[in-house]
Amino acid sequence: MGQEQMQEENTRLAAENAALRAELEETNQGVLALYAELDQQAVQLREVSDLKSRFLSYMSHEFRTPLGSILSMTRLLEDGLDGPLNDEQLRQVRFVSASASELREMVDDLLDLAKIEAGRITISPGWFDLMDLFAALRGMFRPLVDSNQRIELVFEDPPPLPMLYTDDKKLAQILRNYISNGIKFTPEGQVVVSARMESDAEVRFTVRDTGIGIAQELLPALFEDFVQVDSPLQKRLRGTGLGLSLCKRFAELLGGRVAVESLPGSGSAFHVILPVALDEATENANAPL
Repeated sequence: MGQEQMQEENTRLAAENAALRAELEETNQGVLALYAELDQQAVQLREVSDLKSRFLSYMSHEFRTPLGSILSMTRLLEDGLDGPLNDEQLRQVRFVSASASELREMVDDLLDLAKIEAGRITISPGWFDLMDLFAALRGMFRPLVDSNQRIELVFEDPPPLPMLYTDDKKLAQILRNYISNGIKFTPEGQVVVSARMESDAEVRFTVRDTGIGIAQELLPALFEDFVQVDSPLQKRLRGTGLGLSLCKRFAELLGGRVAVESLPGSGSAFHVILPVALDEATENANAPL
């Protein structure tokens, strides 16, 4: 190859390199612009999420005050402060009280969701005995079970278990939701609460009922927000569809997990598996900002 041809080839290669550099520069500018746009959208999404959490929190607080007043008034009426009620009046007052209690539970669920999404939920672990927790839950549900003779709530005596170090209030809220659902979707039969060691470091809590059960295709989405079982019984019962979702989130905050087994017509078994002792890393990770 002559010198003239080499110069032409070098000139051609230099031109191609220059064109390639220009194309890369343009691509880099496009990538930087895309990153900037994504950052802006991320900021907007965070702002929208923050506004949603604030709205849920404010709305929940605003609803809690009148609902608390309604419940206080119904208790006074039931106690006969202004004179005894006849059977029909008592039935109506109890209906109002039950409806207000349902609404308060929905508001509490929305408030918990807002706190979790805002990263402001607090974990307060401590050592406690499982039997104390079971006793508190048994007392809490006794009036409800006593008024419905078709359902039996059973707390099985657990095998020897160590003292637990976790947030007993969050654990109680998970089990309370499981038990409420079990009672709600069991027209007649039993709701059984039990606990056993899952491994050397974990304990499994189970709430098993003999109710209507859940179709297999619905199980994977059952712990997602606003998911409700599509059944004739569900249509007669109000709810936000947040209870099981909050159970999952609380379990994760406590370093655990949830699970469910069910067959239509054969009842359901809801589980929460937690560490015997909440480790320091999980506790610190969930500390409020």
